[in-house]
Amino acid sequence: MPILYIVATPIGNLEDMTFRSVRILKEVGLIASEDTRTTSHLLSRYEIKTSLTSYFEHNKKAKLEFLLSRLKDVDVALVSEAGMPGISDPGYELVVAAHERGIRVVPVPGASAFISALAVSGLPTDACHYLGFLPRKAGERKKILESVSGETSTLAAYEAPHRLIESLHDILSVLGNRRIAVCRELTKLHEEIFRGTVEEAIVYFTEPRGEITFIIEGRPAGASEPETGEVLARLGKMKLSGASAKESVAQVASETGISRRELYREWLRLK
Repeated sequence: MPILYIVATPIGNLEDMTFRSVRILKEVGLIASEDTRTTSHLLSRYEIKTSLTSYFEHNKKAKLEFLLSRLKDVDVALVSEAGMPGISDPGYELVVAAHERGIRVVPVPGASAFISALAVSGLPTDACHYLGFLPRKAGERKKILESVSGETSTLAAYEAPHRLIESLHDILSVLGNRRIAVCRELTKLHEEIFRGTVEEAIVYFTEPRGEITFIIEGRPAGASEPETGEVLARLGKMKLSGASAKESVAQVASETGISRRELYREWLRLK
C-alpha cells in the first residue's frame, strides 16, 4: 500500500539535507510542497526530478482529496518551505486524514528550527513547551504568554523580525526579565544566537532581519507565588517608602522571576 512520507528539509543550509530524504524524494510518485519555488530550488540542487504539486495554508483543504486519491496509487512526500511539515506548517490535516484511511505515515526526520535553537540556547533542555508562532496582535500574544507564565519548563516560540522588539517587550511585561536566547537566521550565512536577559535583548536588537526563534527560560523553580506573604511584604515596604509601581514591580520581578503583570495586580491590591 502506498505511503505518505513527512520529509524534513533544510531550514537554511542546503547541506543539511539527509541521504534518506534525497532518496525518498527521488523514489516517490509525487511531492506536495508548501512553497514550490523553494522546493524546486532544492530538487534542482540534488537532481530530483519527481513531479511537484502545491500544498499550502490557503489550498490545503481543497488539495486534501486530490492527495488522498494519489495515495491510492503512488507514494507521496510532503515537504514544507523549511523544517518538518506539520510543525507550525501545513500537514496536520493530511496526516490525520491519512491515518483515518489506513494509509501508512512515515516520518523522515531532519532540520527543525526550534529544536536546533533549544540545543544551543544554554537553557534547560529536559522539558520544553513549544508555542509555535506567537500571535500577531499584542492582546492575543500577551494572553498566550500569560497562560504559560507559571510553566517551569523552557519555552520555545517563533516570531517575525518586524515584531521582534514588540514581542520582547510583551515577554518582559508578562514573564519578567528572564534569560532568553534569540536565534536568528539559523544555519544561514548571517546566523546569530543572542544569549542574555530579555532587557538585554531589547537593547541589543535594533533592525533585525530573518526568521526568529525564541528560547525563553521557564519560571524559576524557587520563584515565590505572588500571593505569598514574603512577596506582598516586599511590595508593601517599597510602596510605603515612596517607590513607584514601575520601579517596584520591575525590581521584584527581577528578583523572583514572577511576571510583572502578576506583581502589578498585587501592587494595586495593596493599601
